Amino acid sequence: MYLFKNWLVCLFLFPLFVFAQPDVQLAKVYSDDTQIQDYLVSEKYDGIRGIWTGTELLTRQGNIINAPAWFTENLPPVWLDGELWSKHNDFAYIMSTVSKQVPVDSEWQNIYYMVFDAPDKARSLTFYERYQRYTTIVTSLNLPHVLPVEQFSVNTTDELNHLLTSYVGKGAEGLMLHRKLARFESGRTDNLLKLKPHMDAEAEVVGILKGSGKYQDMMGSLIVEMPSGLRFKIGTGFTDKERENPPKVGQVITYKYHGFTDRGVPRFASFMRIRDKGF
Repeated sequence: MYLFKNWLVCLFLFPLFVFAQPDVQLAKVYSDDTQIQDYLVSEKYDGIRGIWTGTELLTRQGNIINAPAWFTENLPPVWLDGELWSKHNDFAYIMSTVSKQVPVDSEWQNIYYMVFDAPDKARSLTFYERYQRYTTIVTSLNLPHVLPVEQFSVNTTDELNHLLTSYVGKGAEGLMLHRKLARFESGRTDNLLKLKPHMDAEAEVVGILKGSGKYQDMMGSLIVEMPSGLRFKIGTGFTDKERENPPKVGQVITYKYHGFTDRGVPRFASFMRIRDKGF
């Protein structure tokens, strides 16, 4: 049964109703001791997660995605998991398009539903079997905006690194590794791994520092707090427009980084985007 939201929330991004948060698999981070031969590898798409329940298109938080009727009307009555995506380095456009309460057809014409799983409700199928299943389902639809994500077998670390370099060079965010013989498991699991040239994480904005020199009268940096309670500053990755209208205290941002210092502070942290709690 739908849960009624107060009207102020409804005006934010989504319509008056939400579903229960759907079961989704969440990835852990790839480590060097991973047995690569046990996994299938695919491109990691930098878009918005979309769960097709068989009747509704939802975010992984359970909010309805208001796609045009033509986008979903021919989707099958089975559970699909995928990414709403347009092209490389286009996240702002994707977010703007997908988050509108009233969809704009001309914008959605550029959106693809990249399907990477079809979880069996009995959860009896391995991922390799689900890969075959979603490929067959999506191919049979013959819809230009719904595409199956291709999976590859990789046997060595050198092969994996070469694949990562190739995809990142084309603008991809990274790679996903999915254990071939794994049954569906809700939540964060090492059956699903992400591999990127840099890592990213989320932190809450707890302070805003003014800029100087070139950034006089703008934001200079943010003070953010990690879930562990550790606080640090992020002063790079912002456009001038973002410095003029910076994230607010209490908002959660996504940042990228390259390892940690001895104190556990993310090294070379750089702002990426404000996280939207609906997605």
